[in-house]
Amino acid sequence: MALSEFEIKRIEKLVGKYIEQRRPKLSLRDDFDISFRISGQSFEIFEIRSRWDDPSKKIEGSVAKATYIKKSKNWKLYWKRADMKWHWYEPFGESESLEEVLEAIDQDQYGCFWG
Repeated sequence: MALSEFEIKRIEKLVGKYIEQRRPKLSLRDDFDISFRISGQSFEIFEIRSRWDDPSKKIEGSVAKATYIKKSKNWKLYWKRADMKWHWYEPFGESESLEEVLEAIDQDQYGCFWG
């Protein structure tokens, strides 16, 4: 079941605010930026970079993904490993609070999101 319109607006507001606080200076955004997208029950935060061999082309790199589980009313947080698959971010567990999800991504206790 997809997120409600209200839930989507709330995610756009909170995650959008978080992204704006983390974005690089305007002068650097042509080469590096961050953004997010909502899909199904999840949102994904990703980096946008110029390709090293062709700066006119952009590539995306996943940073974090959180999925809302309606049945339990909890958020689960994931990180992408070198195998290019999403793995549950065990130090976080689950939370009813989207703010706690964003705080865990920001703190990045094990360097899984921001390096």
